Amino acid sequence: MPDAGGQNVSPPLKWEGIPSGTKSLVLLMYDRHPIANNWVHWIVINIPASVTELSEGASGRTITSPARELINSYGFIGYGGPQPPPGTGQHPYVFRLYALSVSEINLSSQPSYDEIIRAVQPYVIDYKEFVGYFGR
Repeated sequence: MPDAGGQNVSPPLKWEGIPSGTKSLVLLMYDRHPIANNWVHWIVINIPASVTELSEGASGRTITSPARELINSYGFIGYGGPQPPPGTGQHPYVFRLYALSVSEINLSSQPSYDEIIRAVQPYVIDYKEFVGYFGR
């Protein structure tokens, strides 16, 4: 488990304006810093289009089928918080929400960033993202 001083609790996320035709959502959180090499911190697939938020601490507690959390780059299921190597500067943590034209996608239980992108790409209607920065 990450141990950069936090409690490793997934943040609250809320969205609106899902495009028409959306059948599911995929949430990806990754670190795009060159040292991190697109380290996957959180991946949730097959989120119903009717879902408009994930409450604080939802990872491992309130995310239910058909949505599924997969294994992150740390090697466990669910949210793995920021833990940049000390002295590597500010790391950009990208939260990206994909609107897909299919109700489910299939991925390995521990997909890489590239696998995730390849799996969603044919079905993306739109996506939005925001970036948070953290360093130590």
